[in-house]
Amino acid sequence: MLPSSSARLLGLAALAVATLSGCSSTRTASSEGAETLFGLIKPYRIEIVQGNVVTQEVMAQIQPGLGKAQVREILGTPLLTDVFHADRWDYVFTIARQGVPAQQRRVTLFFAGDKLDRIEADKLPTEREFVAAIDTKPSDRKPPVNLTAEQIAALPVPPKQENRIKVPQGPNRDYPPLEAGRP
Repeated sequence: MLPSSSARLLGLAALAVATLSGCSSTRTASSEGAETLFGLIKPYRIEIVQGNVVTQEVMAQIQPGLGKAQVREILGTPLLTDVFHADRWDYVFTIARQGVPAQQRRVTLFFAGDKLDRIEADKLPTEREFVAAIDTKPSDRKPPVNLTAEQIAALPVPPKQENRIKVPQGPNRDYPPLEAGRP
């Protein structure tokens, strides 16, 4: 005797639910924290970089009393500005890359009129620490070696200035006009 169509449909639904519920248990976490499927396939995660990178070296240039234009020249345009709080600028930096722990840093500047009044900031890295934190390539570079005076004297001498290839410098180029008829 053949099962009825409703019994078949119920059996297929139960099979689909059992199959889909088993999918959640096939994902495993690797040592890096990235999920894999059956321990073989690691999905691609898009790199997300948002905001302004602010390091200790850059923040050393920012002092209370600077004008808004000066701050914008040093730090760039803030990621967040609010029309209701025009005297507060938020510089937020986030980065999410494969193989690197996600990072988020915030610097908030408060102005009194046009002058910088105070600064609130997370602990900021140096430029070297920031580059080391986002570098995903294995480092096979050797650390710099301290040379003795004799070893420095034995290094090859760079070529004289007149023997070097001269590279054109600056924007002194004559471009044709973008539109016909304009000078």
